[in-house]
Amino acid sequence: MPNWGGGAKCGACEKTVYHAEEIQCNGRSFHKTCFHCMACRKALDSTTVAAHESEIYCKVCYGRRYGPKGIGFGQGAGCLSTDTGEHLGLQFQQSPKPARTATTSNPSKFSAKFGESEKCPRCGKSVYAAEKVMGGGKPWHKTCFRCAICGKSLESTNVTDKDGELYCKVCYAKNFGPTGIGFGGLTQQVEKKE
Repeated sequence: MPNWGGGAKCGACEKTVYHAEEIQCNGRSFHKTCFHCMACRKALDSTTVAAHESEIYCKVCYGRRYGPKGIGFGQGAGCLSTDTGEHLGLQFQQSPKPARTATTSNPSKFSAKFGESEKCPRCGKSVYAAEKVMGGGKPWHKTCFRCAICGKSLESTNVTDKDGELYCKVCYAKNFGPTGIGFGGLTQQVEKKE
């Protein structure tokens, strides 16, 4: 059916959406007043919307409906979610809690209370969250997160690892990359004919 005048149809109410009141999401148009979560009805904007096929949700409801399920999957860093999602029609199965085992060793009061911290592979000292940088699957101090050869400070964009040690891309290429003619590391040696 042709669309005589007016704008596109709203993805929520199917009425005409004019440019002054239009919000576009996932190739569809919505009225500003219709742009809300399909589960909790919370108003959405470009930073809080999560689309799934033809449906729009807030990030929290999207995570509950389509995200990972189970214990330990909260809504933020360090969050323990007790929401079971029943209002969304989800069923949550709880697994039995494992029995705690008593330790026979006598750890220090600090490690008993806060747990053992991870060790930096370079200096061997404990790495705490405030100074932790991950590289090669291991935790490093920010000050130890340097190339093993040239000592250059590393970032996620220029770090490579080999055998548990970190290298900048330049040092890695020189020492472990391809060698021979055309790779910049070696030159061709020509025998002199006499």
